Amino acid sequence: MRILQISSATSIGGGEKHLADLANALAQRGHAVHAALRHNSPLVTELYALPQERIMTLPLRNSLDISSALKLARIIREREIEVVHAHLARDYPLAAFAVGRAAHAQLVITRHVLFPLKPLHRLVLRRVAYAIAVSRAVGESLSAILDPSKIVCVPNGIDLKKFEAIARLSVKDRLLVGTIGNLAPVKGHEDFIRAASLIAAKRDDVDFIIAGEDESPAKDMRAQLERLIRRLGLSERIHLVGRIDDATRLLVELDLFVSASRSEGFGLAIIEAMASGVPVVATRSAGACEIIEDGETGRLVPIGDARSLAETILRLLGDREERERLRRQALGVVRQRFSLERMVEETEKVYRQALTLSK
Repeated sequence: MRILQISSATSIGGGEKHLADLANALAQRGHAVHAALRHNSPLVTELYALPQERIMTLPLRNSLDISSALKLARIIREREIEVVHAHLARDYPLAAFAVGRAAHAQLVITRHVLFPLKPLHRLVLRRVAYAIAVSRAVGESLSAILDPSKIVCVPNGIDLKKFEAIARLSVKDRLLVGTIGNLAPVKGHEDFIRAASLIAAKRDDVDFIIAGEDESPAKDMRAQLERLIRRLGLSERIHLVGRIDDATRLLVELDLFVSASRSEGFGLAIIEAMASGVPVVATRSAGACEIIEDGETGRLVPIGDARSLAETILRLLGDREERERLRRQALGVVRQRFSLERMVEETEKVYRQALTLSK
């Protein structure tokens, strides 16, 4: 198949990792995969399996960038693209417009988050052959604006080989609890910090780490978190390390992974932690609840409840055997349900079904 992946992303998050893994795997399976990205996109270097001539950069300024939409339409016609796959809501209108000017192509979108789409998208999404939801919760959200018969749930997958190769560190003098996620209020980093304060008051052998890029509009989220850390007297215990390109480098050091998100459509970092053999504590976001079975493959706590989060972390830090049990159970589930191969095969099936609509 000749496939065009579209993304105007300017930073790397779970959705962008998904796109890169999908595009690379599809190319390795023999498909002619092309990518239309924003200028200076960090995804350019992530698409290692695509020939450079198949990676194009456009302004992709916003959902009303007609100039970029016309360029996309020309790319689709000239390269005889069969499937156009858009991954961000602001790209859906551009992709739909472009596909409308190239009648032989079919439009597929992926929805990665739970936030409701705008009324404009109801009109735009009439051109969609299929919408891929990364979780059942995201699918239910999409059904408010899109015909449910067009919605297909395909959970994210990861390259298990990369995580299975991790060599866990031996017993350390200090324990390390960490979280990975862009610095945005929805990720619940303030709740994580407040929980860390409660834990630090009871144990002096635990450190904490937050990895993620500042995504706040004014780029002041990191400063806000740093002020909270100083006010709680935790500057020596909590470390903000910014963006990390390879999650395995951090996960190999963790004794416990925490997702304190207030809303999560899927939770790719949770899967990566489980695949790395790190026990997980997560808030009961919709995405986490579809991944973790409480008490079997991890622990779930109420959203926004720093005290409950701290108490659960403390119990696990004090029980190595329970951490090991959760680790083993989680590894088994990841291998069964969240492999990259499964995700790619299910996505290929969606593409093939979309192509039958044009016959």
